[in-house]
Amino acid sequence: MKKGQIIEGIVQRMDFPNKGIVSSEEGICVVKNALPGQKVKCGINKVRKGKAEGRLLEVTKPSPLECASPCPHFGACGGCTYLSFPYAEQLRIKEDQVKRLLDSVLCKQEDYRFEGIKASPICFGYRNKMEFSFGDEVKDGPLSLGMHKRGSFYDVVSVTDCQIVDEDYRKILRCVKDYFTSLQEQGVPVSFYHRLRHTGYLRHLLVRKAAKTGEILVALVTTTQFAGKHERNTGSEIVQSAEQTRKSATESREQERLAAEGGVQSGTTAKEGAWEMLHAETQLLEGFKEELLKLSLDGQIVGILHTKNDSVADVVQSDETQILYGQDYFYEELLGLKFKISQFSFFQTNSLGAEVLYQTAREYIMDFIKTSAEPGRTEEEDKLSEEECVSPADSTVAGENSQGKVVFDLYSGTGTIAQLMAPVAKKVIGVEIVEEAVEAARKNAELNGLHNCEFIAGDVLKVLDNIAEKPDIIILDPPRDGIHPKALDKIIRYGVDHILYISCKPTSLVRDLEVFLERGYRVERAVAVDQFPWTGNVETVVLLSKGEVDSKKIRVEFSLEDMDMSEFQDGATYTQIKDYVLEHSGLKVSNLYISQIKRKCGIEVGKNYNLPKSEDSRQPLCPPEKEKAIREAFKYFGII
Repeated sequence: MKKGQIIEGIVQRMDFPNKGIVSSEEGICVVKNALPGQKVKCGINKVRKGKAEGRLLEVTKPSPLECASPCPHFGACGGCTYLSFPYAEQLRIKEDQVKRLLDSVLCKQEDYRFEGIKASPICFGYRNKMEFSFGDEVKDGPLSLGMHKRGSFYDVVSVTDCQIVDEDYRKILRCVKDYFTSLQEQGVPVSFYHRLRHTGYLRHLLVRKAAKTGEILVALVTTTQFAGKHERNTGSEIVQSAEQTRKSATESREQERLAAEGGVQSGTTAKEGAWEMLHAETQLLEGFKEELLKLSLDGQIVGILHTKNDSVADVVQSDETQILYGQDYFYEELLGLKFKISQFSFFQTNSLGAEVLYQTAREYIMDFIKTSAEPGRTEEEDKLSEEECVSPADSTVAGENSQGKVVFDLYSGTGTIAQLMAPVAKKVIGVEIVEEAVEAARKNAELNGLHNCEFIAGDVLKVLDNIAEKPDIIILDPPRDGIHPKALDKIIRYGVDHILYISCKPTSLVRDLEVFLERGYRVERAVAVDQFPWTGNVETVVLLSKGEVDSKKIRVEFSLEDMDMSEFQDGATYTQIKDYVLEHSGLKVSNLYISQIKRKCGIEVGKNYNLPKSEDSRQPLCPPEKEKAIREAFKYFGII
């Protein structure tokens, strides 16, 4: 195969997340968005080290597994991957993907228990958050509001019949699209934000709805360029000019100045110019709010927001947010806990699926807590702990009935997992880099009466150095790219017996698992959880334990006469001392330096058989700062 060649073949399987493996007479080619069983034509983009990558040109024959898609936008919209497959078949594909990835790394250990995949409780209308984009489906076409077209950064498909959200979302989307389309037809200069020119007004529509409470939060995200076709003016300049027009509408000079600076076209009367200014952005937003409140919905709109965002990047963020109606938050419930969620709070996008995910994580933790129960602990007490975990009570009471474990919840988000663990832990410490999420976690813990939770804002890599407590259990739920290598090293050096890893990207997970295995951990159990039906994404929960040496399988022979036992007799090995010094002072020390300080302290040191060949050679002396750190290590290990 060579670049530019067109081949035809059968898609044998899909690798995570959407890589179709096409088998042809010419060889194997990786093609995105080609589904298993399809016969496809693809163009070769590149060939490197015998591996070819191509782009999908045409599906010449559908997969025998495909059926009619329930969504009219499937194929054009880039949101879903498997919508033409039965849900059971989609689960099988994701399960195979996760199992293959795990096996590629866990072949290094004897065995582990893979527990398949858990389905989402509902597979349609499951999302509790959608970020719709304004744009056009074709260049210079009519206004569209929806999702990006598959394979395109600029074109937007109006997904008014999207099936992964419920009818309330579809009604809101149609309402907003029709409202702004109507304004454009009336000549109101309101355009969408052009990503190439960085001009325009309308950017995104953010909709969040709680699955349990039915509360809805809607946010219109715009730039400050409200002038539309007169994009040299900012929204604040338009509003200021409108106020000036209202005060001096009868003064002709002022009218002319406003016509030139405020965007009123030549020939427009003073009255018409004043009306255009007065009914500019504030009138537009008022109309937006009123149209939404007219809707008949199953849920209830509790807040409507206007968020200004002048970032060049195509992301939903806030430079300034104004409440147009109600409040800027809503409430959701999860496994008996209540959560206050704002516009940008991180929260799992499938509330019912999140209950499956977190219940699974909790079961994994409870299982090994029970296996390490204190002597004399009864089955009734273990059952009580589980019941407390299902129905969270005051953490003070829960702590008395728990094993007294200190739990670290790293990459804690809004503290969902931390709060689920709080009733059966002595203390839970959550670390999250997003300050808004940390503040939300604190408020949610207070809302749920959990007083043994501490949430710290900052990067895990840096924060771990400043936490005095040592964990008994570590829970990891990192972002898609996984854990920073230096942070991973610090986590492993705690040496806890069990670590629970929740991953939304299995390729990042297996990269980190390889490090865990090299450092003495092994995977006990793993399971996939489908949080995102019809898409290529999947969650994975893995329980790791500290590897133990089985004396029955290892035979060691040695002679005590040939060994220097001095370093064992003094309370710690040289390696332990070096690790302690590095961890607490950041300094690296050698065996030579440790021996020198031992001699200073009058501690017997074994004979050195690696003497320098030259009789007059000099050995480096331990620097004062390293001597101080080594002495601190000696005190810690009881050597002095």
